[in-house]
Amino acid sequence: MVDYYKILKISPNATNAEIKSAYRKLARKKHPDVNNGNKESSREFAKIADAYKVLSDSKNRAFYDKNRLKAKFSNGESVLDMNNAHANRAKQIIYERRYNAIIDRIIAEERKESVALQEIIFPIVSLFISTGFVAIFKPIFWSKSSMFGKIILLTLFIVGVLHLLKRLHAGLERYTYSTFNIHDSLFNEIEEETKPYSRIQAISFLVIGVLLSLFIGLTISSVFGLMETPVMSRIFSSTFNFEIFFYPPIAVLLVDVIHRFASRFDY
Repeated sequence: MVDYYKILKISPNATNAEIKSAYRKLARKKHPDVNNGNKESSREFAKIADAYKVLSDSKNRAFYDKNRLKAKFSNGESVLDMNNAHANRAKQIIYERRYNAIIDRIIAEERKESVALQEIIFPIVSLFISTGFVAIFKPIFWSKSSMFGKIILLTLFIVGVLHLLKRLHAGLERYTYSTFNIHDSLFNEIEEETKPYSRIQAISFLVIGVLLSLFIGLTISSVFGLMETPVMSRIFSSTFNFEIFFYPPIAVLLVDVIHRFASRFDY
């Protein structure tokens, strides 16, 4: 049976990130375009591509690991190669333990990937929604606050901006490839296989999303005139003001803190 882990030069316990890193490193060395179409390099690159295709998908990897484990035990392991009831029982116990370890690893990897995805999706969704809401209501908390209140709002704003930038940077690093750092189609092709979106696509999505949320919010506010009542006008403005850009980072921070706190009870 082909050992895909040996082909990628990684441990059977390698994480998804380690698999992707190993694939990119080897693919850039063995790609036929780099080696002037050398047949041996082409064959090695094909093996590397096959290995990555299987190991990068959690279901394919689990199926491969199960068959790899079966093949290993069918060939015997030291004294367990003896053909008697005790040896067979011992092999079955070891097989079940190792297979359960494989399943546990796959579940842990999927949970880790799910958490990483949530850590970028929640801030982005919060940013879009909060931008729309502040465009509708146009809060003037800053203008109405005392010096102490302004210090608190400013602190939350700075922390919120830093938090949002950290989340966005982590998401861009994990899910996008930078075309500015790729100087030919070979590297671009390899990066596209391991990361789904380009950096330009992701940044464009963010900018368009914020602008669209702002436009929708201002349109709703203009059509329905929600801030024209005396009670609402005390804390919200009926006219556009740049103070509204102050609040989305704070909203993202608060929503993310609440989500992280709630997620502790999910596991």
